[in-house]
Amino acid sequence: MPRFAANLSMMFNEVPFLDRFEAAAKAGFKAVEFLFPYDFPVEEIAARLKQFGLTQALFNLPPGDWTKGERGIAALAGREAEFRQSLEIAKPYALATGVKRLHLMAGSVSRSETAALTRYKDAIRHAAETFAPHGIDILLEPLNTRDMPGYLLDSYDYAAELITGLGIANVKLQFDIYHCQILHGDVTMRMRAMFPIIGHVQVASIPSRHEPMSEELNDAFLFAELDRLGYQGFIGGEYRPKAGTEAGLGWFAPYRA
Repeated sequence: MPRFAANLSMMFNEVPFLDRFEAAAKAGFKAVEFLFPYDFPVEEIAARLKQFGLTQALFNLPPGDWTKGERGIAALAGREAEFRQSLEIAKPYALATGVKRLHLMAGSVSRSETAALTRYKDAIRHAAETFAPHGIDILLEPLNTRDMPGYLLDSYDYAAELITGLGIANVKLQFDIYHCQILHGDVTMRMRAMFPIIGHVQVASIPSRHEPMSEELNDAFLFAELDRLGYQGFIGGEYRPKAGTEAGLGWFAPYRA
């Protein structure tokens, strides 16, 4: 039976962020994920996870200036020191929440720039080394070019090649069904081929990024396929509810704990 994490950056937006932990627990979720925790005291987040018996499945390392359109700084020239400092900002949140997966965003820069790729690989190595003693994986997620034009990591095949080439035990793939379908299609075959390096899975409908099972893919089949493959992690519901979070949770009913 697949296990699901509610993405609190997108779901339960009917209430303030810190109240979404309770809302997710009441809806039957046993885990949560979100983009960034850094606007809130780490003690507050850890307390809510404990109070409502939730597992922190995932969050992102600091992305640079999100409000100005930055989507990661790992590959950006002149930002190396800032990137390393960002890992120290994330560390207390990781340790306090008990999270075991952190998403490292590459940044918006062309993959054809050799120097950018070198910086990106160096950043991945440093992040992996920083968090390995704490049993934390660093995840790389390809993002589709429609939602995120110009993003360096825009190919699942390249991501697999990169992760395999680096050969670092705690660097894995964040397999987002929504992004994979838009970029490539053939989701099931890629999931099967890449399963040995998958560290986390996310889902949303295609093309509108609403609830699973509401548009073009047979998500129930994909969830069953993950079970057949032996996936033990969480599937993050990283989607925008079409008409309110609670109203759209019919897809989750067969999997509710």
